[in-house]
Amino acid sequence: MSDAVTRAEDRAPAVGGPRPLLRLAFAAPLSVVAGLLMVTAYPALAWWPMAFPATILALAVLVGRRFWSAMLIGLLFGLAFFSVNLLFTARYLGPVPWAALSILESLLTAVLAAPLALAYRWMPRVAPGRMGRLVLLPALVAGLWTLREQIVGSWPYGGFPWGRIGVSQVNGPFAEVASWVGMSGLSFLVVLVCALVVEVVRGGAVRRPAGGIPAVVLLVVLLVVPQFPTADAGSLRVGAVQGNGPAGYFDQKARGAVLNAQLAASAPLFGQRMDVLLWPEGGVDSDPTANASTSAVLEELSRRVDAPLLVSAVTERGDELFNSSLLWTADGQVGSTYDKRHPVPFGEYVPDRSFWEPLAPDLIGLIGREYTPGTAPPLIDVNGVGVGLAICFDVIYDDVVWDGAHAGAEVYMFQTNNADFRGTDENLQQLAFAQMRAIETGRAVVNLSTVGTSQVIAPDGSTLDALPIDTAGHLLTDVPLRTGLTPAVVLGPAIKVALGGGSLLGLLALGAVVGVRRRAAR
Repeated sequence: MSDAVTRAEDRAPAVGGPRPLLRLAFAAPLSVVAGLLMVTAYPALAWWPMAFPATILALAVLVGRRFWSAMLIGLLFGLAFFSVNLLFTARYLGPVPWAALSILESLLTAVLAAPLALAYRWMPRVAPGRMGRLVLLPALVAGLWTLREQIVGSWPYGGFPWGRIGVSQVNGPFAEVASWVGMSGLSFLVVLVCALVVEVVRGGAVRRPAGGIPAVVLLVVLLVVPQFPTADAGSLRVGAVQGNGPAGYFDQKARGAVLNAQLAASAPLFGQRMDVLLWPEGGVDSDPTANASTSAVLEELSRRVDAPLLVSAVTERGDELFNSSLLWTADGQVGSTYDKRHPVPFGEYVPDRSFWEPLAPDLIGLIGREYTPGTAPPLIDVNGVGVGLAICFDVIYDDVVWDGAHAGAEVYMFQTNNADFRGTDENLQQLAFAQMRAIETGRAVVNLSTVGTSQVIAPDGSTLDALPIDTAGHLLTDVPLRTGLTPAVVLGPAIKVALGGGSLLGLLALGAVVGVRRRAAR
């Protein structure tokens, strides 16, 4: 953007709206500051309160902006946030995948910053009174921010819903609200508080302190709302084994090394009473449905622990490969198979390979396997107990977790493999999703990794048992079972549509009114 355009915008108010609160020369670097502040709200730092000043700043720099400068502000915020938050993606494959994903997410953030700026331009013209400023505008802004999270989390190639504001609150006092409105609803409410603060400050908080009442009331409501109660249904004694084997994509390993590491870490559980023995994603490094030797090893292990095994392996059916969860007993596989519903694009498969491979042949060529998305319900029956499933990044997608609850899950077991991200905070960020899923559904979660961090999480999100990262070991825990569906599970899809679709319709309606008034004025 030229200096002349920048000066023109800073001098003149946006059409139908307020002047920018800050000159672009100040707003641009402050948007970077907002993105970096937002990073601190997520693990490893997990300073959940920082989501509030970060969001307030990110909104304030958009007030009064025109289209292109709003996109610039959104781009800078996105680059600052995603380039740090997603740094773990560079751990093994280098800077190209990290840069590509960060830039893509940032571009989406930039494009979707424009509707936020339009809301700040149009609402004062259509509803200039206190109702518009302190109710309608903050609600519209919060809805559009939530819509942005939904679009980034669903497009392209299924999206990547990492870095949702709701997840940042998992260790804070507002997390229990997620059991009522889900993570999208919690994101909306956090942004709503921040948008209210922006309006209170713009309206002169010192001269009119009563304007801050809506924000204070909303904060009190968020603090006092308890977690939605689910019904106690007993407990399940779960053995969980973190083998800490060479499970990474590029780890040097002998044939069967991961399986052997899991077996060695399971040995201390021999003779212990348990209802099921859980292994992580990729804990079996050959297909037990096709390899008789591997099947025999699992059968013997099931006999030794006198319990079924819930394991994970790559399975092949015809020409298709699946990342699968399997229940194994002394008599072989029993029950249904769950196949990972959301394989990671450019990690577990390459969408549109013919287009992307010529652009980065060396990197794309490393991804030899092409996993097929599963279609089975994310649930398996373990001796009459419904166990909800999610494999690795499945946990960040609402549909997998909600479908498991609807299918009858009384507890969740999330199998993951973080070996490709050793030395980063990816495992802690993913664990935050698992904790929020426990709160959201009112069910305990056993989140088990090949290399850590592994935890047994209570239905209220607290930790019942844990294994540290890069440590071989086992857990043996009486995990609580719950029945009953939370409002987040029952109403979650409708809440997402209402917030995302409703805010978009609201913005379009504002635009239509502004257009009619402009034509009438002429």
